[in-house]
Amino acid sequence: MRIWTNAVTNAVCRHVANTGSTEFTRQELIAAEIDAIAEETQTTGVTPTQTMTRELQYLRDAGLVAFLAPGRYRWLGNVPDSEPMVPSKAVFVLDAVAADGEQPERVYRFQSRWLATARRTAGQWIIYQAAAGYHAVARVEAINPDQLRAGEFWAQIADCSYLEFGRTVPLQPDGRVMERSLIGAGGSLDGSSVAQSIRAISNEEFNLILELGLITDEDLLPRSDVEDEAVPLFVEEERIAWEGLVDRATMLASRKVRNQQFRKRVLDAYGATCALTGMKLINGGGRAETEAAHIMSVEAGGPDAVSNGIALSGTIHWMFDRGLISLSDTGDILLSRAINDRDSVERLIYPDRKARFPLVPTQRPHPRYLDWHRTECFHD
Repeated sequence: MRIWTNAVTNAVCRHVANTGSTEFTRQELIAAEIDAIAEETQTTGVTPTQTMTRELQYLRDAGLVAFLAPGRYRWLGNVPDSEPMVPSKAVFVLDAVAADGEQPERVYRFQSRWLATARRTAGQWIIYQAAAGYHAVARVEAINPDQLRAGEFWAQIADCSYLEFGRTVPLQPDGRVMERSLIGAGGSLDGSSVAQSIRAISNEEFNLILELGLITDEDLLPRSDVEDEAVPLFVEEERIAWEGLVDRATMLASRKVRNQQFRKRVLDAYGATCALTGMKLINGGGRAETEAAHIMSVEAGGPDAVSNGIALSGTIHWMFDRGLISLSDTGDILLSRAINDRDSVERLIYPDRKARFPLVPTQRPHPRYLDWHRTECFHD
C-alpha cells in the first residue's frame, strides 16, 4: 500500500477510536492527525487538504470510506478498540486571542487533535497556563463536542472549582522546567511542546505547581475577609493533611485556601485600593484594610476569579453584599433607595460616581457577574 494511503488509513482508525464516531470531516482529520501523518510519511504534502482529499478518494474506491457530503465521510472498515482511558491531570493552555466572552472558569474549547488527552481529564483537576505561566486551577466535569463548530470540542468546568493562584508560576522557575514533557535538548524548554493546547501531567508535577502557586503562609497575606466555609458538595473532595506524597488537589476544597488566593489576586489588581472610594488604609503591620469582595456570591456559584472580584473598603463591602450598592457594566456606582443615610454614603464614594477598575481587561469585572449582582442582589 502507498505510504501516504497507509498513513491516512492509520490516522482514520485512530480518529474513529478517539472520537467514538465513524463519521468525520476532512478538516477534523487534518487537525487531529496531520502531525502523526507527517511523522510517519516524513511530509505533509504540498497542500495537506488536497493530499488528504486524494487519499480519502483512494480509500473510498477501496470500499473503506463512504462519501456523505463535500468534505464529510464515514469509515466502513473495522472499528478499532480505543485504548483504555487512564484518568490524568493536565495543563490547558489559554489562547491569547480567545473568542470574546469566553470564560475559562466555565468552559475551555479545543480542537479534535487534543481530544484523546482531553478525555482523560474528565473528573480531574487541570492547571491553566497563560503567557506568563501557570496561573489557575479548575476541575473538568465533562468533555463535549461543539455542535456549532465542526472539529471542535469543549471541556465543561465544574461549578465553583476554578481558582486563580495567589502567585503565577513561571514555566521554568529558577531554570527548572516544571513538566518533563517540555524538556528539550540540553534540558532547556522545548518551544514546540509548550505550544500544545492540552498536555497531560503527572500528580507529582501537578502538586509541585500547586505548591509554588498557592499562598499558604498567612503571615505573608493581609487578614482573611470571610470565615471558613465549605464549598458546594459537588466540588468537595475527601480532606486529608497537606503533607507527604499526597494529591494536593484535596486542599482545593478548602474555603480558607481559596479565600487567600482570591484576596491576593484582587488586591494586587486594584493596588489594595477601594474601587469605589479610593481609600487605601494600611495598618502598622503592612496589612491592607481593603477587602476582596465576590461580585457573584460563592453560594450562587461565583468563581474565585479576579473578574468576579472587586476591592472594597470594609463599609462599602458590607453595603455591596447587602445590595445597597451595585455597579453598571461601565463602572457607574448605583445607590439603593433603601440607604437610610445617603448623604454620608455619597461623601464616601468618588464624586463622579464612577468606580476605578483595573486597566488590564481580564482583571476588570465581567459583565455576567455584574448583571447577576444587579439582578439578584441589588435593591434598586
